[in-house]
Amino acid sequence: MVTIMTERPAAIDAPPAGTFEDLLRIVETLDTPAGYKAEIIRGKIVVSPWSKLRYKRVMKSLRLQLESHVPEGHDVDVAPFLFTFPDSERGYGPDLHVADESAFEAEGRHADGAALSLVAELTSDSTKDADWLDKLETYGRVVPVYLLLDMHVQEINAFWDPSPKGYRSRTNVPFGRPLHVPAPFDFDLDTSEFIQPEPPAGTSPE
Repeated sequence: MVTIMTERPAAIDAPPAGTFEDLLRIVETLDTPAGYKAEIIRGKIVVSPWSKLRYKRVMKSLRLQLESHVPEGHDVDVAPFLFTFPDSERGYGPDLHVADESAFEAEGRHADGAALSLVAELTSDSTKDADWLDKLETYGRVVPVYLLLDMHVQEINAFWDPSPKGYRSRTNVPFGRPLHVPAPFDFDLDTSEFIQPEPPAGTSPE
Protein backbone atom coordinates (compact mmCIF):
# COMPACT_ATOMS: atom_id res chain seq x y z
CA MET A 1 0.00 0.00 0.00
CA VAL A 2 1.14 3.54 -0.75
CA THR A 3 -0.03 6.38 1.48
CA ILE A 4 0.15 9.97 0.22
CA MET A 5 0.56 12.47 3.05
CA THR A 6 -0.77 15.95 2.39
CA GLU A 7 -2.79 17.41 5.22
CA ARG A 8 -4.22 13.94 5.89
CA PRO A 9 -2.87 10.56 4.70
CA ALA A 10 -4.75 8.96 1.81
CA ALA A 11 -4.14 5.49 0.39
CA ILE A 12 -3.67 4.80 -3.31
CA ASP A 13 -3.23 1.52 -5.16
CA ALA A 14 0.28 0.10 -5.53
CA PRO A 15 1.79 -3.18 -6.74
CA PRO A 16 1.54 -5.90 -4.11
CA ALA A 17 4.57 -6.14 -1.83
CA GLY A 18 5.63 -8.67 0.76
CA THR A 19 9.14 -8.24 2.10
CA PHE A 20 11.10 -5.12 2.94
CA GLU A 21 13.21 -5.76 -0.15
CA ASP A 22 10.01 -5.79 -2.26
CA LEU A 23 9.06 -2.39 -0.87
CA LEU A 24 12.54 -1.03 -1.59
CA ARG A 25 12.32 -2.15 -5.20
CA ILE A 26 8.96 -0.42 -5.58
CA VAL A 27 10.24 2.80 -3.98
CA GLU A 28 13.24 2.85 -6.31
CA THR A 29 11.03 2.65 -9.40
CA LEU A 30 8.13 4.76 -8.09
CA ASP A 31 7.31 7.84 -10.14
CA THR A 32 6.61 10.22 -7.25
CA PRO A 33 5.00 13.60 -7.97
CA ALA A 34 7.35 16.57 -8.21
CA GLY A 35 8.14 17.91 -4.77
CA TYR A 36 7.34 14.64 -3.00
CA LYS A 37 9.44 11.87 -1.46
CA ALA A 38 8.69 8.19 -0.89
CA GLU A 39 9.59 6.52 2.40
CA ILE A 40 8.93 3.13 3.98
CA ILE A 41 7.09 3.52 7.28
CA ARG A 42 5.35 0.74 9.24
CA GLY A 43 5.34 -1.64 6.28
CA LYS A 44 3.83 0.93 3.90
CA ILE A 45 5.20 3.20 1.21
CA VAL A 46 4.40 6.74 2.31
CA VAL A 47 4.63 9.64 -0.13
CA SER A 48 4.89 13.05 1.53
CA PRO A 49 5.87 16.55 0.40
CA TRP A 50 9.38 17.89 0.81
CA SER A 51 9.73 20.84 3.16
CA LYS A 52 7.90 24.08 2.52
CA LEU A 53 9.67 26.86 0.62
CA ARG A 54 9.76 29.06 3.72
CA TYR A 55 11.81 26.39 5.51
CA LYS A 56 14.72 26.78 3.08
CA ARG A 57 16.34 29.50 5.18
CA VAL A 58 16.20 27.26 8.25
CA MET A 59 17.70 24.29 6.43
CA LYS A 60 20.45 26.45 4.92
CA SER A 61 21.38 27.91 8.31
CA LEU A 62 21.45 24.45 9.89
CA ARG A 63 23.58 23.02 7.07
CA LEU A 64 26.10 25.86 7.11
CA GLN A 65 26.54 25.68 10.88
CA LEU A 66 27.00 21.92 10.86
CA GLU A 67 29.55 21.92 8.04
CA SER A 68 32.52 22.95 10.20
CA HIS A 69 31.71 20.40 12.92
CA VAL A 70 31.02 17.16 11.03
CA PRO A 71 33.12 14.06 11.81
CA GLU A 72 36.06 13.43 9.50
CA GLY A 73 34.97 11.80 6.25
CA HIS A 74 31.34 12.82 6.72
CA ASP A 75 29.28 15.25 4.65
CA VAL A 76 26.18 17.32 5.40
CA ASP A 77 23.51 17.63 2.72
CA VAL A 78 19.82 18.21 2.09
CA ALA A 79 19.72 16.09 -1.08
CA PRO A 80 16.77 13.66 -1.27
CA PHE A 81 18.50 10.36 -0.52
CA LEU A 82 16.80 7.31 0.98
CA PHE A 83 18.52 5.72 3.99
CA THR A 84 17.51 2.20 4.95
CA PHE A 85 17.26 0.50 8.34
CA PRO A 86 16.83 -3.20 7.52
CA ASP A 87 16.53 -4.35 11.16
CA SER A 88 13.50 -2.07 11.54
CA GLU A 89 12.35 -2.53 7.93
CA ARG A 90 12.27 1.23 7.43
CA GLY A 91 13.54 3.60 4.75
CA TYR A 92 13.61 7.36 5.35
CA GLY A 93 14.57 10.45 3.37
CA PRO A 94 15.49 12.96 6.10
CA ASP A 95 15.23 16.69 5.44
CA LEU A 96 18.93 17.02 6.28
CA HIS A 97 21.56 14.38 6.90
CA VAL A 98 25.19 14.01 7.90
CA ALA A 99 26.65 10.73 6.70
CA ASP A 100 29.92 8.96 5.93
CA GLU A 101 30.81 9.81 2.33
CA SER A 102 31.74 6.16 1.67
CA ALA A 103 28.03 5.27 1.88
CA PHE A 104 27.51 6.98 -1.48
CA GLU A 105 30.14 4.94 -3.30
CA ALA A 106 27.88 1.88 -3.40
CA GLU A 107 25.66 0.88 -6.30
CA GLY A 108 21.91 1.32 -6.03
CA ARG A 109 19.63 4.15 -4.99
CA HIS A 110 19.55 3.86 -1.22
CA ALA A 111 22.24 4.26 1.44
CA ASP A 112 22.84 2.37 4.66
CA GLY A 113 21.31 4.15 7.66
CA ALA A 114 24.28 3.01 9.77
CA ALA A 115 26.40 5.58 7.87
CA LEU A 116 24.46 8.47 9.42
CA SER A 117 25.96 10.56 12.22
CA LEU A 118 23.05 13.06 12.34
CA VAL A 119 19.61 13.52 10.86
CA ALA A 120 17.30 16.53 11.05
CA GLU A 121 13.58 16.61 10.36
CA LEU A 122 11.48 19.78 10.05
CA THR A 123 8.13 18.51 11.20
CA SER A 124 4.70 19.91 10.33
CA ASP A 125 1.12 18.78 10.93
CA SER A 126 1.24 16.27 8.05
CA THR A 127 4.51 14.59 9.12
CA LYS A 128 4.65 14.99 12.91
CA ASP A 129 3.35 11.50 13.75
CA ALA A 130 6.06 9.83 11.69
CA ASP A 131 8.78 12.23 12.89
CA TRP A 132 7.88 12.01 16.58
CA LEU A 133 7.03 8.31 16.75
CA ASP A 134 8.26 6.03 13.98
CA LYS A 135 11.42 7.93 13.04
CA LEU A 136 12.32 8.76 16.64
CA GLU A 137 12.15 5.07 17.53
CA THR A 138 14.17 3.93 14.49
CA TYR A 139 16.79 6.67 14.53
CA GLY A 140 17.11 6.17 18.29
CA ARG A 141 18.65 2.72 17.81
CA VAL A 142 21.21 3.73 15.18
CA VAL A 143 21.82 7.46 14.56
CA PRO A 144 24.07 9.31 17.07
CA VAL A 145 22.13 12.62 16.92
CA TYR A 146 18.57 13.41 15.83
CA LEU A 147 17.48 17.05 15.55
CA LEU A 148 13.71 17.48 15.39
CA LEU A 149 12.57 20.99 14.52
CA ASP A 150 8.92 21.49 15.38
CA MET A 151 7.98 24.28 13.00
CA HIS A 152 4.52 24.73 14.49
CA VAL A 153 5.61 25.45 18.07
CA GLN A 154 8.98 26.88 16.90
CA GLU A 155 11.12 24.63 19.04
CA ILE A 156 14.13 22.40 18.38
CA ASN A 157 14.72 19.06 20.09
CA ALA A 158 18.04 17.23 20.24
CA PHE A 159 18.09 13.47 20.88
CA TRP A 160 21.34 11.57 21.35
CA ASP A 161 23.01 8.50 22.88
CA PRO A 162 21.19 5.78 20.89
CA SER A 163 20.50 2.36 22.38
CA PRO A 164 18.46 -0.76 21.50
CA LYS A 165 15.57 0.89 23.36
CA GLY A 166 15.99 4.32 21.77
CA TYR A 167 17.71 7.55 22.69
CA ARG A 168 18.83 7.92 26.28
CA SER A 169 19.10 11.72 26.27
CA ARG A 170 17.05 14.67 25.07
CA THR A 171 17.02 18.44 25.35
CA ASN A 172 14.96 21.16 23.71
CA VAL A 173 14.90 24.94 23.39
CA PRO A 174 12.63 27.46 21.67
CA PHE A 175 13.86 28.99 18.43
CA GLY A 176 16.08 31.94 19.24
CA ARG A 177 18.05 30.26 22.02
CA PRO A 178 21.29 28.32 21.43
CA LEU A 179 21.11 24.53 21.39
CA HIS A 180 24.13 22.38 22.20
CA VAL A 181 24.54 19.70 19.54
CA PRO A 182 26.14 16.71 21.27
CA ALA A 183 29.18 14.66 20.20
CA PRO A 184 30.45 13.89 17.66
CA PHE A 185 29.59 17.52 16.77
CA ASP A 186 29.89 19.25 20.15
CA PHE A 187 29.00 22.87 19.43
CA ASP A 188 26.31 25.43 20.21
CA LEU A 189 23.82 25.86 17.37
CA ASP A 190 22.49 29.38 16.78
CA THR A 191 18.74 29.02 16.22
CA SER A 192 17.93 32.71 15.82
CA GLU A 193 17.41 32.31 12.06
CA PHE A 194 14.92 29.49 12.62
CA ILE A 195 12.17 31.80 13.92
CA GLN A 196 9.23 31.80 11.53
CA PRO A 197 7.11 34.89 10.84
CA GLU A 198 3.48 34.80 11.82
CA PRO A 199 1.30 33.54 8.92
CA PRO A 200 -1.11 35.96 7.28
CA ALA A 201 -4.50 36.30 8.97
CA GLY A 202 -6.91 33.57 7.96
CA THR A 203 -4.24 31.05 6.96
CA SER A 204 -2.97 27.93 8.70
CA PRO A 205 0.60 27.99 10.08
CA GLU A 206 1.14 24.60 8.46
